[in-house]
Amino acid sequence: MNFPWNMFLDLGVISMALLLATFLRAKVRFFQTYLIPNALTAGFLLLPFYNYIAPKIGMSEIGLGAIVYHLLSISFIAMSLRKPAYTKRPGDKSVLGTSVSIISQYSLQSLVGLLLTFLFMSTIMKSLFPAFGFFMPLGFALGPGQAYAIGEGWVDMGFKGAPDVGLTFAAVGYMWASFGGVILINMGIKHGWLGKEHVDKIHAKRFRTGVMGKDDKLQVGSLLTTESEAIDSATYNMAVVLMVYLFSFLTLKGLGLLLGFAGNLGNDLAVNLWGISFVFAAMVALIVKTIMIKLGLEHTLDNGSLTRIAGNSVDIMVAAAVGAISLTVVLQYWLPILVISAIGGVVTFVSIIWISSRIFDNYQFHRALIIYGACTGTMPTGLALLRVVDPDFETPVATDYMYSSALTFFLVIPFILSINLPAYSVTKDNPMLFWAAIGVAVAYLLFVLITHRLIAGKRAYSKLTTLWYEK
Repeated sequence: MNFPWNMFLDLGVISMALLLATFLRAKVRFFQTYLIPNALTAGFLLLPFYNYIAPKIGMSEIGLGAIVYHLLSISFIAMSLRKPAYTKRPGDKSVLGTSVSIISQYSLQSLVGLLLTFLFMSTIMKSLFPAFGFFMPLGFALGPGQAYAIGEGWVDMGFKGAPDVGLTFAAVGYMWASFGGVILINMGIKHGWLGKEHVDKIHAKRFRTGVMGKDDKLQVGSLLTTESEAIDSATYNMAVVLMVYLFSFLTLKGLGLLLGFAGNLGNDLAVNLWGISFVFAAMVALIVKTIMIKLGLEHTLDNGSLTRIAGNSVDIMVAAAVGAISLTVVLQYWLPILVISAIGGVVTFVSIIWISSRIFDNYQFHRALIIYGACTGTMPTGLALLRVVDPDFETPVATDYMYSSALTFFLVIPFILSINLPAYSVTKDNPMLFWAAIGVAVAYLLFVLITHRLIAGKRAYSKLTTLWYEK
């Protein structure tokens, strides 16, 4: 039988890496001390395999990119379909605050990347492609799927190896997410930024090792909402998730056709929309959930089952994303990649801690974790870090982030349109287009500064030199 095996071979290899990572976490104190998520460990195990061993046995990392792309949307859908386990307080601005915090990183990372690119172009690397610095927010704040997709478009504009550069920035971003996230968690424990009840969970032996002990009471992970004789409850919940994903695909197809009437600008936007398909997936999921509530069907969805689907997607996706990175292009661009990612990483780490402690009224540290993870890796990376302090997503933090994604998307449409401006500065021989992109980033920074003040009030710019604001 000549059936396609590639995807299942990749999933099998990823599964082996996840199991090995689970063993390492359970037995090696280093992984327990620094709370390294198993998915990230698995990803770093896959990285050398797919770069040096897989090609010799007829395998490729190309399939991993597809796994990453689709599971990112699946995780968004599953989380968006969950019923909130809390009631929103009147006047709660957490969703807006989350959106503003994310946009702050789009702006800051763009400014760091583009200004440092200009510095390299003006000194030791005069032939560096002007759009190079945009891989800072693409690889960090948006993720490997978007960095790869947009990089593919830049190849035709003269940037050879652009997709690999984008994936390299994404890989470095994951390193920042992994080790920076662990440092952030330990800072939160040391300085008391994290509540005592959450610290007690982290110090539990089973939490450190990542597996239940033989005598531990097993927790309930999901509940049945259907009769298994008719349809398994897990099958039902997964069917709803996959149905929503189909609707998301059709929505993007329809938008692409409509935008085609707007000419080249519309086509460019349509291409970029596929890079952030997870946003549309979350939006369609919210619409489907609303319809199910109106029809009285919301009780058939189980939060536990949806959380397991999201968690499974997160673990496989994070491992695959790190494993998919190609290392061949690093030697050619190692200096600008190192400088931009190092400075940008520090700016991201410090600014998220500073903003989160001031702009939010509750769960400040939890929100800092998910935003930091998402703005250095991807949304699933943020969820992976959040799960360290909120294993079952009992706080409103993950749900608020999902709701903020739709708001963020509409607010950053001008940013999305500006991504190709530095590349156009080459193809259209107009250097002012490069500076126009910087102008857009500055405009977003001004928006963040003003909105931050409106949300946080007097504490917005209180104790400017203090990293973590405490009342």
